[in-house]
Amino acid sequence: MLIENDQMFKQNGSRKMSATPGLRSGLLALMVAWTAGTPSRAQQFSAELTRTQDGVTTAAGHLRVSGDKVRLDSPDFPDAFFLIDGSKPAAYLVRPAPGVFMDARQSTALVRLFVPVDPDNPCRQWQAMAQVAGLADQGDWHCEPAPAETIGARETMVYRATPASGRPFVGWIDRVHRFPLRIRTDDGASITAESIRNEQQASGLFELPKGARKFDPQALIELVKQSDVWVAAPGSAP
Repeated sequence: MLIENDQMFKQNGSRKMSATPGLRSGLLALMVAWTAGTPSRAQQFSAELTRTQDGVTTAAGHLRVSGDKVRLDSPDFPDAFFLIDGSKPAAYLVRPAPGVFMDARQSTALVRLFVPVDPDNPCRQWQAMAQVAGLADQGDWHCEPAPAETIGARETMVYRATPASGRPFVGWIDRVHRFPLRIRTDDGASITAESIRNEQQASGLFELPKGARKFDPQALIELVKQSDVWVAAPGSAP
């Protein structure tokens, strides 16, 4: 029986697999169904961030993205860089020279907004990153869709995001990259990702420096409180 099955297999395998219209359409339908059910991730790319307000444009930083991870180099922090991991989620400010890192918290709004998002529901990730930053009383965010727009020949989904507390903003989401191309705050400032380059990113760019230790500002404050230099505010507990 095994020999007969083997012979039948060889006979069938020796035939030319003619791609009949029915077979082609069936395979195509199967591929479309499979890819539709597979969630796409942010591609690997780099970009420049610019900030425009009152007609003046300045550099706001350099982005590198790989999957759910983002590295942000900002001119406001020349001796440091930010690492964001949307899958955890987590955000760190890293200072390579002294070999330390700390929670980014509210260092800059860029680490909360320029993160990989779901183009159909970006508020979920924005809210998660706000919670990582320690912003109190977040509640549920609301993203209201607006007509799609094109930025630099890229089609974007547009949303007006309203936090439970805080100031609303508008986000333009690139569906292909699953990433904001522009954020406009309610004071009229716009931060835009430009010069996007689809290129593989070295994995080491998104890792903490080897041997880096976490710096805890609260622990330092508690240590200072135990020293002679601490002066308690009038009426406060020692």
